[in-house]
Amino acid sequence: MTISDAARNPATLLSNLVSMDVSGRVGRVRQAMANSECDGLLVTNLVNVRYLTGFTGSNGVLWLGVDEMLLVTDNRYNTQAEAEVARAGAKATVEITNDSPQQILAGALGNARRVGLEAASVSWANKREYAEWFSGCELVPTSGLIEGCRQIKDEGEISRMTTAARIADAALAEVLPVFTQAPTEKQVALHLDAAMRRLGAETSAFTTIVASGPNAALPHQRPTDRVIGKGELVIVDMGAVVEGYRSDMTRTVSVGTPGPQAQKVFETVRDAQRLGVEQVAPGKPIAEVDKACRNHIAAAGWAEAFVHGTGHGVGLDIHEQPWVRAKTTEQLQAGHVITVEPGVYLADRCGARVEDTVVVTPEGKRVLTNSPKELVVG
Repeated sequence: MTISDAARNPATLLSNLVSMDVSGRVGRVRQAMANSECDGLLVTNLVNVRYLTGFTGSNGVLWLGVDEMLLVTDNRYNTQAEAEVARAGAKATVEITNDSPQQILAGALGNARRVGLEAASVSWANKREYAEWFSGCELVPTSGLIEGCRQIKDEGEISRMTTAARIADAALAEVLPVFTQAPTEKQVALHLDAAMRRLGAETSAFTTIVASGPNAALPHQRPTDRVIGKGELVIVDMGAVVEGYRSDMTRTVSVGTPGPQAQKVFETVRDAQRLGVEQVAPGKPIAEVDKACRNHIAAAGWAEAFVHGTGHGVGLDIHEQPWVRAKTTEQLQAGHVITVEPGVYLADRCGARVEDTVVVTPEGKRVLTNSPKELVVG
């Protein structure tokens, strides 16, 4: 069965998802917590709460102590929270309150004296509030503590991202003929979003980008009412979500043959992207992926037109660690899932970007997004 055929049968894809080891995550986080010399961690980033407990609600705070894990949420999630935590296999106690969780959390402190806070998700007002909640404790800012653990995906996480990528592949294949009907950018984006949902995605991984002609020179241009013309480069950046996990893919297409300059832009970006993907392997310096893409584009004379990083990690967030940049000092590890997405953008003229989501395996790599990279449609 081809990827497109499989993705057209969501029940087949979604019923074969590999189980995730949610309960095993807390040990890695506790080790990172100990390295930060914290006696406990107050988890306020809801994505991190989901990562550790399976809870998907819009309100909740998680206390992670040395021996216990306590999720506090409100009455809207009375049944949902217990069910999701149990389904995930997380060893967490659930407490429900419609008041401030201060008393519940203060009672869970035990002997903790250094309380870690997630600095990136705590406002100044939050910090002052927590100082009152945990009076007598030292509040310790932590940075990327859980996010660092999230970098290495298990087979269950990769299974969900693989399915999301297959759904996106199938959606693009289904919608490509629409490009020949002189649609607007918004119309194409709506077709793509609807196709991904119909094929089994929970939602789109981010706001779908469809940018044509001079709009393609804007890397994160939102779809407009502009009609897609013949011979124009069109950047399509899209992804699907399956059980919270995301895929990310960009293709550049043209209705009919573009002009010589646009053709060269596309071919340069396509070849740079291929060279970058070839660098992906365990133990490889991440900066080498960026370098391979950037050097090829610079050799074509467009170094200044490659205005963003070469890629990023993907998972529960569409942009997460590790960052594929020139100054990144880390090496790729098995379980990393990254994008490779060089681009060239010529103001008021055209732009091109090609992107794949790639998982690093013990033996090398596996590309999750497999839509063809042919330029001309119709």
